[in-house]
Amino acid sequence: MKNTSIALSFSVVFAATMLFAAQGWCAQPGAANPNAFNRLFKPKKYNLPPAEDAYHDPESEEVRELQAPAQAFQSLPKSASGNKVDWVKAVDEKKITPVWDRGDPAAQAMPMDLDIVFEVKGTTPDVVYPHRQHTLILDCTSCHPDIFVPQKGANQISMAQIMAGQKCGVCHGSVAFPIAECRRCHTNKKTVATRKGAPAKSNKP
Repeated sequence: MKNTSIALSFSVVFAATMLFAAQGWCAQPGAANPNAFNRLFKPKKYNLPPAEDAYHDPESEEVRELQAPAQAFQSLPKSASGNKVDWVKAVDEKKITPVWDRGDPAAQAMPMDLDIVFEVKGTTPDVVYPHRQHTLILDCTSCHPDIFVPQKGANQISMAQIMAGQKCGVCHGSVAFPIAECRRCHTNKKTVATRKGAPAKSNKP
């Protein structure tokens, strides 16, 4: 596994979140309340009809011909986060078959079974990035090299960047599950020492 150190300061993250919300930087286009949508917080409603999702033109007659996401997702495996669909499971169960190459409909995905651990300061669990789940759906060029440089130590990532729609936030918070689902990424628990100086014990199950 590759290790990349990332410094996270939750006081900075909190301050940045409040600043983003106050400035409306994370506002959903067309939303009446500029703080109605934020990459950090869970939306109250999911999979709205296209005419109500604030992305499509509600005045357009054509938009009402589009299938509502809730209807389209009915037969797909459920998830507790994001848009409530477990997309990886949907691929594994062959409920959906993502097009790997627009120029070659017969082209097959080439998933890479490689996890990368991003070390986080403090007792917060480290982030484990699973290539397999991403490469089942995405081609390597979707992320490399424009979003992430494929080289150890070349990518400095912060929660402030992600909340601003950069790095992981290019997808997570828009088309992938929101970053409010902290435990979906921070999965690698650490070994911590007790307060009384006793031998360290592991948080791992």
